[in-house]
Amino acid sequence: MTASTATLRAGLVGLGSMGRHHARVLAGLDGVQLVGVVDPMGDKNGWAQGAPVLSTVEELLALGVDYAVVACPTALHEEVGLKLAEAGVCALVEKPVADTVDGARRLVEAFESRGLVAGVGHIERCNPALRSLRTRLEAGELGDVYQVVTRRQGPFPHRIADVGVVKDLATHDIDLTGWVTGQTYTSIAAHTVSKSGRPHEDMVSAVGQLSDGTMVSHLVNWLSPLKERFTSVTGERGCFIADTLTADLTFHSNAAIATEWEALRAFRGVAEGDMIRYAIPKREPLLVEHELFRDAVLGKSDDICTLRQGLRTVEVAAAVLESAATGDTVRLDGAAKG
Repeated sequence: MTASTATLRAGLVGLGSMGRHHARVLAGLDGVQLVGVVDPMGDKNGWAQGAPVLSTVEELLALGVDYAVVACPTALHEEVGLKLAEAGVCALVEKPVADTVDGARRLVEAFESRGLVAGVGHIERCNPALRSLRTRLEAGELGDVYQVVTRRQGPFPHRIADVGVVKDLATHDIDLTGWVTGQTYTSIAAHTVSKSGRPHEDMVSAVGQLSDGTMVSHLVNWLSPLKERFTSVTGERGCFIADTLTADLTFHSNAAIATEWEALRAFRGVAEGDMIRYAIPKREPLLVEHELFRDAVLGKSDDICTLRQGLRTVEVAAAVLESAATGDTVRLDGAAKG
């Protein structure tokens, strides 16, 4: 195939709540043809966009695909991913990349050893507010970064049956924190509770530290009637706040003018300065994710979340659960970013 002219043949594994959105985007993606969808339950809702619906991954491979999107339950990611790697097929795997650290490592080895392009669908990396925030942090607009705080709260998502809130939701915040700062986690301490009667935790509070000393704090639950997606990054020159529900980014700067109020002058901290709300082009994050992965398969870009980065997020999530179970702060090995 010549990358400059070929239409990539893509497959999809899983036609559930996320798979249906992947099918919609794949069906309209420039330079890509959706050639088949795997779901043993069939397509009762007509989500396959006219593509043939198959029962097994082997049937999809028999059609001939350049890459596949893996959107089946997390517990099946490893099994499906290994089949794709063995067949020489690139893969975009929904997050988390696997439900265990060992499983994630096996997937990394399977794809890296064959030189295949593979990524993880950490969709927040494609949120307009966070992409703008990362660019501004890389440009040094905040100066030294002191702290990252995230809050991700809302009602229980009925699509989830096989993992708790740490692997389902907190992995978003773990990944985006490392991604926007360019750092890795070195320690984490956490508490979890389970109040909904399900076998997994449904609320977590975690604090940690990144490799450059930045403090992090994550509050995640699916017990709240308030839906919130909040990320703040505080540093030398002020504070960025990203609302990823609305894709808005604001900057609160430290005051640059002297105050005549003596009581305030005596406080040697910062004071409120200007607030800027940035105008950001707001494209659909899932479409951006697919465009970036398509371009990576074609060798035009490497702006994706790699499997190795996805492995790191699974390692941190496992450390969160370990800390919650033991009551100890868990040290991480500081493995290099992939």
